Parts: sequence; structure tokens; C-alpha cells
Amino acid sequence: MPELIESPTRIPVPGGKVIDEHVGAVNTPAAGLQTSVSVARMVAPAGWSEPFQTPEFDEITVVLSGTVLVDHDGGTVEAHAGQTVVTRGGERIRYSCGPEGAEYVAICLPAFSPGTVHREDEADEAATAEAAGEVQ
Repeated sequence: MPELIESPTRIPVPGGKVIDEHVGAVNTPAAGLQTSVSVARMVAPAGWSEPFQTPEFDEITVVLSGTVLVDHDGGTVEAHAGQTVVTRGGERIRYSCGPEGAEYVAICLPAFSPGTVHREDEADEAATAEAAGEVQ
């Protein structure tokens, strides 16, 4: 039987980005989907970025407006409105957006969880940059 998800749950995050989770551990824990998939609408302000991460899940990012940038060890992928970028679990990546900000939908398989995203803190990021020869 179809199940209506009447509204998302807003998840507060630092840096001005808004996350509205429609399906996942926070909004639909009783639906039995909390570990298999998560679907969230994101709105990121101009110039927003987050730390590098090496998630255990694949992520499909559908850009609705603006530009989403995905840094990876081989460069940067730039996805504009109407485009989609797919990242694979185990890849070291960093999400950010262009000067106009971005609105996008993120679908994670299996579901996003704080324990499987593996974000680098600033100290780890500085050490990685130094090891790669990117002197600060």
C-alpha cells in the first residue's frame, strides 16, 4: 500500500545549509527504509562547502538550481541545474557550491548516517593537504 510522507524533517547543520530529509533514519524510522536509502532536499548558500569525506555509501545528487561542485582526488566535477553527479562509496570527496548557491536532492544508498560519512576534521584536512604537497 502506498505510504504518504506528509512532510520532511529539517536537520540543522552549521554553515547555513538547510537539509530537509524526506526518507531516512530521522524522518521515516518506522518505514523500514532508514538503513537502505535516504532522500533529502538541500539548499546551500553562496560559497558553502563542507569538509572532505570518504562515505561508505553511494550518493546521487540531482541539481535543481545553481551549481554543485564535487572535489575528488582527480579534480572537480561541476554539476549545474538539470544535471546529476554520482559518487561511489569509498571515494574521498568534498561538496561545495558556486557563488549563486545551490538547491539539490541527495539520494544515498545505503542511507546516510553520521557514522558512515567519515568527514575529515580540519586537522586531518591540513595533514592530507601537506602530505599532497599543497603547502598552506
